[in-house]
Amino acid sequence: MEQWLVGVDLGGTTVKLAFVNMYGEIICKWEIPTDKSEQGKHITTHIAKAIDEKLRELDESKERLVGIGIGAPGPVNMATGDIYEAVNLGWKNYPLKDRLEMETGLPVVVDNDANIAAIGEMWKGAGDGAKNLILVTLGTGVGGGVIVNGQIVHGTNGAGGEIGHITSIPEGGASCNCGKTGCLETIASATGIARIATERLQQMNEPSCLQDVWKTSGTVTAKDVFDAAKENDTLALQIVDEVTFHLGLALANLANGLNPEKIVIGGGVSKAGDMLAQAVARHFKRFAFPRVAEAADIVIATLGNDAGVIGGAWLVKENIV
Repeated sequence: MEQWLVGVDLGGTTVKLAFVNMYGEIICKWEIPTDKSEQGKHITTHIAKAIDEKLRELDESKERLVGIGIGAPGPVNMATGDIYEAVNLGWKNYPLKDRLEMETGLPVVVDNDANIAAIGEMWKGAGDGAKNLILVTLGTGVGGGVIVNGQIVHGTNGAGGEIGHITSIPEGGASCNCGKTGCLETIASATGIARIATERLQQMNEPSCLQDVWKTSGTVTAKDVFDAAKENDTLALQIVDEVTFHLGLALANLANGLNPEKIVIGGGVSKAGDMLAQAVARHFKRFAFPRVAEAADIVIATLGNDAGVIGGAWLVKENIV
């Protein structure tokens, strides 16, 4: 009987689940809503139920499943599988590994959600098997995963790879949810890009197709900015240059300490594609040590929403099988 790995990617709005074979191929994937009521205490029960229901639907027995690899938002205690804090789920020192093992009867490995996305891209995606890799995810926030010699860098207390909290604006930057100001996340996230665009529009009167979007809908999104930049809109091009300048600078500083083979850009903003990758690469080359710049290939993530579940499956393969 072919054994299956269970990958789970726990997000603030949905929980993505998949049964994956030993080669990293998805057999079946689905998602359920994240129930954050009562400090997220029902989440593990719902994951366990979802797995049992899917097995019933496929007419498969639990014997097929080797274990569960789960990525959760926030720093993880790697020794215990506890989540130190996941603000958007209401968890603090939450025993995720123990709870999920108790609910499912399967062995569980826990890591941070951005880390498992990095592992997924390394194993089956844009990382293309590279053993030294940086993944930066640009979504509502900016997440990151750093892989050195094929291993995720967790650091001393689970906060390795917090790329979004590299300081980009030392004085007078925008406030970040982490309590600091001027973090990369306040600039290069979808939220940050929208904020910068709105501030510029409030300050200027020159014609821009972003003005039209803003006046019509009252908001401007990161997608609007990149769409306008592709049409050579002057304001949009300036915003893209500012955002990719800070991203290129932060990634170059990080790469100078790590000398990676691949820098993978994922998350919703990465849908901007080559335009984003090329602009980041241009600034990166300016700030990276020449030999570091020569080695690093900046690419767009290829797995999309599947990166996390595939990375979760890899955790099981490496730690349980």
